[in-house]
This record gives sequence, C-alpha cells and structure tokens, in this order.
Amino acid sequence: MTKYRNRLPQLNGGLFLSDAGIETTLIFEDGFELPYFAAFHLLQDQAGTEGLRTYFRRHAKIARDARTGFILESPTWRASPDWGQKLGYTPEALDAANRVALRLMHELREEFETPSSPMVISGCVGPRGDGYEAGRIMSPEEAEAYHARQIRLYAEEGADMATAITMTNVNEAIGVARAAKAAGLPVAISFTVETDGTLPAGDRLGDAIAAVDAATGRYPAYYMINCAHPDHFNAVLKGEWVKRIGGIRANASRCSHAELDEAEVLDSGNPQELGQQYRDLRARFPQINVLGGCCGTDHRHIEAISSACLEAA
Repeated sequence: MTKYRNRLPQLNGGLFLSDAGIETTLIFEDGFELPYFAAFHLLQDQAGTEGLRTYFRRHAKIARDARTGFILESPTWRASPDWGQKLGYTPEALDAANRVALRLMHELREEFETPSSPMVISGCVGPRGDGYEAGRIMSPEEAEAYHARQIRLYAEEGADMATAITMTNVNEAIGVARAAKAAGLPVAISFTVETDGTLPAGDRLGDAIAAVDAATGRYPAYYMINCAHPDHFNAVLKGEWVKRIGGIRANASRCSHAELDEAEVLDSGNPQELGQQYRDLRARFPQINVLGGCCGTDHRHIEAISSACLEAA
C-alpha cells in the first residue's frame, strides 16, 4: 500500500502544501466539539468522518489546482495512549481509530493525486503532553516505547512517513525518531518554539536539531517548525543547521502559547501577510518546501501561501 516510503518526493524539491490548523478550523469554523483537541475522535461517527473528509478535500484541491505536491497528514495528533485513555479508548479501540484515519488518507490520495500533484501520506504523531509546554520530560527510551505502537501501525497501514508535530523537547523527538527507524518509516520532526525562538523546554532550536541528529545518526528526513508565528523564529534561523529545516506550519496569530491557551476567540491573523512571510522565508531558505498552517489558519491561508510562493518561483 505504501507508495513513496523509499523515495519521498518532497526531498527532490518542488512545492508541497499541507493542511492548515485542523483543530481550530474544526472547532471555530465547522462547529465541531473536539475534547482535548482530538480531531481523530470525529471518526467515531459518520457526521464527524464527513467533516474530516470535507476538511481534507478542501486543502487537497488547493494543491491539485495549483499543481503542487501535498502532504496528507493524518488527523491523529492526539491518538496516542495517554490521550486515548482520557477519551475512553481501550488500546485496541485506539489502534482501530488510527487505522481508520490512515485509510481515510489513502482514500483521499486516490481521489486527488495527479502526476503533477504527488500526495504523500504521513502518520501524525503528537506530543505525550500538552503541545504548549514541555511538562514532564521522558527519557529517549521511554519516549520511544510510548510512541512505538502508533508508529508501527502507520507502517502496517502503508504510510509513506511519520511526522512528529509540536515537539516541545529533545528527548521525545529522539524517541519518536528511533521508533520510526525501528518501524522502517521515514520521519520528519517538527518542533514548536516560544516567542523568543526557543523550545518550550528551553533548548535553542539549532541545538535541539543537532542533539536529535547526533542521537539518531541524522535519521530524520528533515525538520519542521510549527505552532509559532514566523516573527517568533525568523531571527534565530542562522547557521548551517538551518539546512535541515524542510517545512513550516506557522500560526496565523502572533500570540504566545500562553495567550493562545487563554483565548476564547480565534485569531486568524492576515492570510496575505502570512503568505508573504512564507515567500520571504523561501527566498532565504529555498530548501523549505513543505508548507502548511497551524493554529488559526484555514484554507484561505494555504491558498495565500501557495499563491505567494508560486509567484516567486
């Protein structure tokens, strides 16, 4: 079932879009309730499944129409053991939900992929704790054990790769990378940063990337930054390590994580401004070619990012 596992097309250049801030879109724009921000929970019934299908179709169509690649990132950011238990899932039920999510991605690829729009299926891995703060930091060994079952399942379901989204600390990123290596899956590691460009655990971004590379033999295919506005990390993108960054999924809002956590109204920022910031980032770092959104973004932001970056190409 896997198509690109041994030759990820985004590593060969060209623009690859992804989806936007799935949880904030589903809650604030589509009217769904997502306990613990768990988008995968919608797969329990037909209405929720159709909501997810509509969301991904909207974004995949942007890529197909623009003739760019697309990363189909499964809605499983919260589909790991601790969060599943909070939602009342047994381990077996959680496995089933992850499988359904991956099969939905295969269905969407079948529907939307064209020769000019290759579509890569990625199994999304979220942090064990909250994505806005480091919390209790596991050892790399504990992190590998925690994430291994979900990542093995992605390999069994034909995912092309796994992506760890909103990693807050080095040890968990190492554990995810090692679990992916054991499962034979390529992996991208996406760190989140605070307004000063450091990880929630306090590490500098370049140091975090270097530490994961050192501990895993440079196993990650590339790194990403997500859940932060470009203004929060622009100034720290200096040095050879930046060449390891291949993707951005930025927030629309300039608010800090703490401010976003307290917000009751969605801050969707300015889609055109965000698109121009992505264009400027790619002008400085052309290897950054996987472009999506995070909190507060929706299909309008992805359209603006696509337009701005394609005009500059």
